[in-house]
Amino acid sequence: MRILIVNTSERVGGAAIAANRLMTALINNGIKAKMLVRDKQTNNTNVVQLKRSWKTIWDFLWERFVIWAANRFSKKELFAVDIANTGTDITSLPEFTQADIIHLNWINQGMLSMKDIQKIIRSGKPIVWTMHDMWPITGICHHAEQCEKYYTSCHSCPHLQNSGKKDLSYKVYQQKKRIYKDANITFVGCSRWIANRARKSGLAERKEVIDIPNPLNVNLFKSHNKQEARKYCHLPKDKKLLLFGSAKITNKQKGINYLIEACNLIAQSDQKWSKKLGVVVLGQNGDQFASLFPFPCYVLNYVRTEKDLVNIYNAVDIYITPSLMENLPNTIMEAMACGVPCVGFNIGGIPEMIDHLHNGYVAIYKSAEDLANGIKWILSDDYKNLSDMACQKVASTYSENQIAKQYINLYNKITNDNA
Repeated sequence: MRILIVNTSERVGGAAIAANRLMTALINNGIKAKMLVRDKQTNNTNVVQLKRSWKTIWDFLWERFVIWAANRFSKKELFAVDIANTGTDITSLPEFTQADIIHLNWINQGMLSMKDIQKIIRSGKPIVWTMHDMWPITGICHHAEQCEKYYTSCHSCPHLQNSGKKDLSYKVYQQKKRIYKDANITFVGCSRWIANRARKSGLAERKEVIDIPNPLNVNLFKSHNKQEARKYCHLPKDKKLLLFGSAKITNKQKGINYLIEACNLIAQSDQKWSKKLGVVVLGQNGDQFASLFPFPCYVLNYVRTEKDLVNIYNAVDIYITPSLMENLPNTIMEAMACGVPCVGFNIGGIPEMIDHLHNGYVAIYKSAEDLANGIKWILSDDYKNLSDMACQKVASTYSENQIAKQYINLYNKITNDNA
């Protein structure tokens, strides 16, 4: 069986990392899998890059311009939506023609247009579409938040300045509806949360929707000696360290302001915390926030390899995820696999990953006070037991072999149904 995994990027972004890990997991389980990307970051021969040209840049810029114009030339929601008006026809590529199943992932920002998706559907090849966000089952947004218009038909989009009954969201929703109508698509949610949202969408009507989480290499992401990891990362050995990480720390949706507020509440509650705690901030522009924490802050700007990432997780005591929108964060999975209990808001797939008061703490949504409660609870509880439970959760739920087998079962079912 040959599987072609399609994603905009090979390694940049959570969806890319998850798709790449799935490709590896499938290959390790005897499946001939390749990944087709627009942006390639490694020399992996199983990853095929689309030919680069001026058109690639033009496609990206043209889509952004149309969205920019629809927002009355405001940049505020420029990357909150995608309209897939540009892309590349992949149906003539040998990797496509040789594949038994086309496995779409995150294909936005000029990778595939709606017309390109229609050509894939018309090829007759079965399609699996893993939803790393809500875009496949909404008009144009990646996260619908509290909006429920996508249940029937998007319109008057809250992400658009020029919104109305027949705005961009309406037009793209109707286009998707026409294209999806007789399509052989199976939608896969990375979390039960997003799969349940997909089942409510008119775009997934009469389509199979299942949930299969992202895979993780638990032989790489595992618990190591904490003191050795701290030495490797040049972090203090005498602190309880909290980790916050994001590719875009300045993105308000990642919630660093809630963590800052929570840390201030902890410092105010008892002076002992000021001497015991430190905060590790992983990501670009972390220096902008260092002075806002009441505890010493250690900024790590970037990670070169996954080995470095494993050492960072092993060097800290808690991973904090105050994100306001999440599906199934790779970071929580990675941290827990390294024996690091996590604290996150009750949003998206986070409550599926963190078992409240068992291997971590699920805080009340947008409550800095409860975020602080979670941090103090983990530091005051039986940490060794929490750490062991976190490792066990990942090993039993997200290991590469288990996830690969779930996808292989799905592929076999789809191909047998079409035989």
